[in-house]
Amino acid sequence: MEWFSDLSVWTVVALFFIAFFAGLIDAIAGGGGLITVPALIAAGVSPLEALATNKLQGCAGTLSASYHFVKTKQVSLSDMRFPIAMTALGSFAGTILVSYLDSNLLIKMIPAILIAVAIFFYLLPKIQPMIAKFVRISMAQFALFAGFTIGFYDGLIGPGTGAFFSTAFICLMGFSIISATVHTKVLNATSNLSSLILFSFTGHVLWGIGLIMGLGQWLGAQIGSRLVISRGSTLIRPMVIFMCIALSIKLLTVS
Repeated sequence: MEWFSDLSVWTVVALFFIAFFAGLIDAIAGGGGLITVPALIAAGVSPLEALATNKLQGCAGTLSASYHFVKTKQVSLSDMRFPIAMTALGSFAGTILVSYLDSNLLIKMIPAILIAVAIFFYLLPKIQPMIAKFVRISMAQFALFAGFTIGFYDGLIGPGTGAFFSTAFICLMGFSIISATVHTKVLNATSNLSSLILFSFTGHVLWGIGLIMGLGQWLGAQIGSRLVISRGSTLIRPMVIFMCIALSIKLLTVS
């Protein structure tokens, strides 16, 4: 079990503040991994260790935001039991298969998908009333379709999971952008935690740096989750658009 992978004290301090900023951004719009995974790799952590450690520190951020939303009664866990279960199952499956499947084709598709999500959120004020008239599924149907599928994607690949969950809640259940963001955090926390449980057995998680970054994520997410409620869609929509485009550019430059 590794803890810090010979990182210097100043590098650890820098990663703490990077995680804080990522937690704040992720609570509002998702995409925190765009910030933390490249930062870990730039610090000298191997890509696989970066992905595994990112799940640990990411759990802190999504659990922090989820805790705030549950505490302030923005979301009811009793209503989310089945979606949580199906998301966890999907994340388990994706994490198990990540070592066996060639995901190069899927990775190449992600930028196009994220750009489509950004366009959707840009046009959201005009198209949401039309969506609400024609699309409605139950929470159980959402769990079976979106919960399992996006959870699987998060365990397998990961980028853009929060934006995908938010889009699914808006399109398939007619949620407002604030409600979609709130419910997304619960399922994103579920997929992160499920994936971390399996990664913890592989020896690739750097527990020391992950916990320190997790503290930064927790604090940042506490601020971000409050901004979601106080600022609403005026803050969420542009942040989602920005993070989708930024993540797309990042993936295109890497591939």
